[in-house]
Amino acid sequence: MVIEQLYTNCLAEAAYYIESNGEIAIIDPLREVKPYIEKANNNNGKIKYVFETHFHADFVSGHIDLANATGAQIVYGPGADASYEVYNAADGEEFKLGSITIKALHTPGHTPESTCYLLYDESGKEYALFSGDTLFIGAVGRPDLLDGKMSKEELAGMMYDSLRNKIMPLPDDVIVYPAHGAGSQCGKGLSSETSSSLGEQKKSNYALQEMTKEEFIKVLTDDMPPPPAYFFQDARINKEGYDNIDNVINQNSKPLSIDEFKQATKDALILDTRDPNDFAERFVPNSINIGLSGTFAVWVGTLIDINQPLVLVTDSGKEEETVMRLARVGFENVVGYLEGGINKWMEAGEEIKSVGQVDMDQLKAIYEAREDVILDVRKPSETDEAHIKGALIIPLSDLEKSLDKLDTANTYTINCRSGYRSMVAASILKKNGFDKVNNVLGGFNAIRETSIPQESPIGV
Repeated sequence: MVIEQLYTNCLAEAAYYIESNGEIAIIDPLREVKPYIEKANNNNGKIKYVFETHFHADFVSGHIDLANATGAQIVYGPGADASYEVYNAADGEEFKLGSITIKALHTPGHTPESTCYLLYDESGKEYALFSGDTLFIGAVGRPDLLDGKMSKEELAGMMYDSLRNKIMPLPDDVIVYPAHGAGSQCGKGLSSETSSSLGEQKKSNYALQEMTKEEFIKVLTDDMPPPPAYFFQDARINKEGYDNIDNVINQNSKPLSIDEFKQATKDALILDTRDPNDFAERFVPNSINIGLSGTFAVWVGTLIDINQPLVLVTDSGKEEETVMRLARVGFENVVGYLEGGINKWMEAGEEIKSVGQVDMDQLKAIYEAREDVILDVRKPSETDEAHIKGALIIPLSDLEKSLDKLDTANTYTINCRSGYRSMVAASILKKNGFDKVNNVLGGFNAIRETSIPQESPIGV
């Protein structure tokens, strides 16, 4: 028996490759399916099943392309009504895979069709639980993604029953393999760990502690940040189907001359995916920087409308990767990319802009002069711990709709945790007419080690 977790940091997402005696199951695959097929071929195995834990909201799954390419059967749990051919497993139904067995456990709560898959090893022992978005390490899935079709309180109540009646009775030594880790917006308070024992989760996971259903519903639904708008679009795509990924890549990877690029920007947003420090030195005016080096897909989905046409500025050789990573979250309206990138743009004598960067000594001087506005764009859970005394706090996800609270006459010096999100924020301000913008090098990780005064949040 082989179990391999295939973790993608960009999405904080885990897919799973399971093999026994040449028969293979893939759980919750990403949009690009070639890696799964190549792995199966290299191991002289055949993909028999594609198990889906639910209709994913945060990424577009590769289940349809994978089934079409391999003949594998797509398996969902009860009540998953898709627009393409699937097999809906009954609660408790078992599937043979070589010499092991995989059992479907219907666990509604995150969504009504959410289903976990319990793996029995060759000896028939309960060995691992692939828990999808039902049970995370340190958390559980959010219950507010049905957009009015069912209340979050109703789903939270279902989650309470699923956890206590289906999952918690399992043996403590069962390994929990969730669909997401820290950084995912499918729940709150996810651990950076990507697997655990069920026994450890019974001890440490807040959702598995003793409480009434009413208490659980309140704990789960209080202080839940709003889901990104693209979640509802991705859930729809996963339910209704999509175009083949190879076609999407071909259609979205068109090189554009400078004139074609400039023409396209009349309707399209310029998305620059280079490293934040490279972007700071020089960029095409009106660009938004969301670097491939961070949680790229999550921030694209959070900050940009899924229907917005895009034109890309990338590092050389990163064009197709960018298109693929956009397609993972359902962004398929890419007009093309700037051929030759920023160097070609500069060689042609076109206008460029830059973002100032300040180190800790400069930041301390800025703070003491009280002239700049220090803007912290981290999440509330981060700024609740500490931030620079007197800083203006606006989470990155709220920045664009909070611009009316800012003044273009001010200089804004921006920090996040490390410098990635603050550069995204700087690019948004630059695009919206804020010319005096600085990024804090090293972010709050570096600020913590200075004598710059820190305090709890003051809000916007």
